[in-house]
Parts: sequence; structure tokens; C-alpha cells
Amino acid sequence: NLPAGGFEPLLLPAAFKPATLEALPPAAPEPFSLPPAAAGYPFLLPPYGDSYQLSQGSDDDWDDDWDESSTVADEPGSLSSSYPVYEASHLHPPSISTKSSAMVSRNLNRFSTFVKSGGEAFVLGELSGFVKDGDKLCVVLGPRGPEWQENPYPFQCSIKDPTKQTKFKGMKSYIAYKLVSSHTGQQVHRRYKHFDWLYGRLAEKFPVISVPHLPEKQATGRFEENFISKRRKGLAWWMDHMCSHPVLAQCDAFQHFLTCPSTDEKTWKQGKRKAEKDEMVGANFFLTISVSAGSGAGLDLHEVESQVDGFKAFTKKMDESALQLNHTANEFARKQVAAFKKEYQKVGQSFKCLSQAFELDQQAFSAGLNQAIAFTAEAYDAIGDLFADQPRQDLDAVMDLLALYQGHLANFPDIIHVQKGALTKVKESKRHVEEGKMELPKAEGIQERCNIISFATLAEINHFHKIRVRDFKLQMQHFLQQQILFFQKVTQKLEEALHKYDNI
Repeated sequence: NLPAGGFEPLLLPAAFKPATLEALPPAAPEPFSLPPAAAGYPFLLPPYGDSYQLSQGSDDDWDDDWDESSTVADEPGSLSSSYPVYEASHLHPPSISTKSSAMVSRNLNRFSTFVKSGGEAFVLGELSGFVKDGDKLCVVLGPRGPEWQENPYPFQCSIKDPTKQTKFKGMKSYIAYKLVSSHTGQQVHRRYKHFDWLYGRLAEKFPVISVPHLPEKQATGRFEENFISKRRKGLAWWMDHMCSHPVLAQCDAFQHFLTCPSTDEKTWKQGKRKAEKDEMVGANFFLTISVSAGSGAGLDLHEVESQVDGFKAFTKKMDESALQLNHTANEFARKQVAAFKKEYQKVGQSFKCLSQAFELDQQAFSAGLNQAIAFTAEAYDAIGDLFADQPRQDLDAVMDLLALYQGHLANFPDIIHVQKGALTKVKESKRHVEEGKMELPKAEGIQERCNIISFATLAEINHFHKIRVRDFKLQMQHFLQQQILFFQKVTQKLEEALHKYDNI
């Protein structure tokens, strides 16, 4: 079966056998539709037939005591504005020797991603702190290069049964989603604002991990069935990527989100405050990363730079092709819903007019032909309806996946910027050593800390590719299966019409 959180479960191709024309299988469950362009998906066109408005304050407004800091998801393509800017007065100053008068320079742009993420402070050795065992993360050297150490207890989480609930004696309404985790079997209900809070915490905590973007908020029509269904499926995709990530899946804030009973407000707030007071966020996150023994020898500065540059080119090309495919799929879907349906039903209407004309001849031997042509008209009318319904079965699911990956692609420029900043500091330190302006141990420390960022970045890149191959393989299988079923239905309609002429 397809991964939990994606489109609805389907048979894999190995088990897929096109049905005979006499006994077609029922239509597949509705795959979820492309979330409209909004904060989480700024680059995609809105889906055909729907228009949305961004939230101006809705059922997901924050409670007054909800959070001590801003938790609204930041625009994609930039790291959270809540990332601390680490000024010298807040850092542990590095030891200074007689040769350190030409230390590696600090970035003058205090608003650069490298600075805001804490990457600069970490690489320059200006951070220290106690890392608990539960916060430690390990990068291992796998067959494809650096990889995040696998989650020893993998799990999935389903999102289902969205229900409208109220509070303040019915004065405020909202939609709650039921979450069921496979590793606990526990059911909890969460509102969209809970997802938004979690996203904010994770985006702040993990500067070199691509936290998937959430579906959009909406001010009007938020209780309409179509919107609720789309959002649920968007959240299901989001949840699937969260559970599939070895680091995100084990994060305390995420586990609290999945397991805290919905009715235990006290426990929820305790876990919420604990996550908000987590010290291992931003710059300190790098302190939690360790590299497995023997892995460091496999890293080469130029090789890492080449791999990162290659991935940067890949994401640019993927982003362009995803935009093109989304535009093409949108236009094709619009044509199927409107133009194709209209044209097929226009043909059907023409056949119907012909049959009505023939009916003016009341001779018995004409009756069979009249009925056959009338049935042909009905067949073309039905085929028009099939075309109009088909995008929900295949193209929408493709556009859903493109929307999810647009969010990931928007995250990587910042992640790459942190990596590039670290490499720049290493190059500066090597130059200072050659000029006799820096001691070798200090430069080696910068190199070692850069290696940690490099390992983490390459591990995230490898995870992205691994999940990308999984997702697009399953999605393309789903698309082609649905296309086969669609044309089987069209063929069946035409063959039924053809058989009406056999005994005339």
C-alpha cells in the first residue's frame, strides 16, 4: 500500500491487473486536490474550479495565552525570523592567541541566514552547552553518503474524521482532526493552530532540516466539505513526511503533539512550554550533532562543495519543471472539467437530434436504429461526465505532490546558504594559517565544526532524494493506474453503444 498520509491506498503495479471491460472495478477513492496558493505554497497556480482567500483571522486564531512568542509559519525561502542573532555579548568568546589578530571575520550582514541560523557562531567555536542524551543526533556514512541515523522505532500516523467543534458555548467554531499513531494506537484531536504551533517550533529548532510546509489557512468557506477534505489530505501528506524523517519523527515536541491526550489541557501546556523553552534550537542544534566514528575521513572540502552545488542546480531545475508540470496539469484538468465535457456532450446532443429526426419514421424496421443512435448519444453524454470527474482521480493527486515538494524546494536555499557560509569560514581559516595569522589547532576546530554542518546538510539532501524517489514512484503508478481505468470505462461505453447495432 501507499504510504500513510498520501493519496488514498491503492494497489501496487505488481498486483494491478486491468479489469475486463465487462466488470470494471469501482472508481478509486478521491485523491486529494492541490492546495491553493497561499503561505505554504506560494509558487503554484490555484486548482481549477476553486478560488480561495487567505486568512484574515479565522477559526484558527490564536488563544490569548497560546504562545509566548510568534508561532506563525514564516514565508518559505527564509529561515524563521525568530532565530536569534548571536551577538558577541551573548556568546562564549573563543580563546585568543598572539596569532589570532586576523581571526576569521564575522559576517557583517547580521540578517544573513548563516548568521540567523547560528551557523556562524557554531563554526567559529563561540557556542557551548550541555547536550542531554535524548537530544543527541547521529549522522552515519551509508551507501549513498552521509545519512541520518534511522529511527529505531518507525511509525505512521493517520489523519481522519475532521469534525466541526465549538467552544465558548458555541460562540467559536473550529475543525478538529483525529490523529492515530501506529506506535501507540492512541487517538488525539488537533486543530490547525496546533499544527501551526508545531511547525513553528520545528522550523526554529532545525536550521538544516527541511520541515515540510503546512497547507493554507482560509477565511471564508473554511467549513465547506471540499475545503475540509483538501486540508485533511494536505495535512496527511505533511504528517507522512514528518513521520518518515528520522530526526523530526523523534523530536520531543512532535511526540508531545502526537500523544498528549486532547482533554488534558494541563499536560498539553506543560509540554508546550517545555518545547518553547528548549535550548537546543537554532545555533545550539549544531551542538547535538555527532558523526559516527570513521566517517570524518570520507569528507573532502571540494567534494562536499561539488555535491552541494550539484544539489542546488538540481533543486532549481526541479522547481522549474514542477512549475511547468503543475501549469500543464492545471490547464489539462480545466479542459477536462469544462471543454472536453462540453464537446463530448455536444456530440451526444447531435446524435440525439438525429435519433429524434429518425423517429418521425414510424416503420418498425427503423425502431432498432433509432434506439441505437439514442443510446450512442447517451454514451457520449456519459463520457463527457467521465472526463469532468477524472482529474479528481489522477491529476489532482499529481498536483498535490508537486505542492508538497514546492515547500521543500523553498526550504533548501537557506539550508544551502548555511553550508556555504561554513565552507567560506574554512577557506578563510586555511588562508590565515598559510599567512601565519592563525594557529593550526584553531583552524582545525573550524574545519571539524564545518564537517558537522556538512554531514548534516548531506544527510538531509540524501533523505530528500530517498523520499522523493518513493513519493514520485508511487504517485506515477497511481496516475497511470487511474488513466488505464478511465480509458477502460470510455471503451466500455463505446462498445456497449456498438453492440446496439448488431441486431438491426
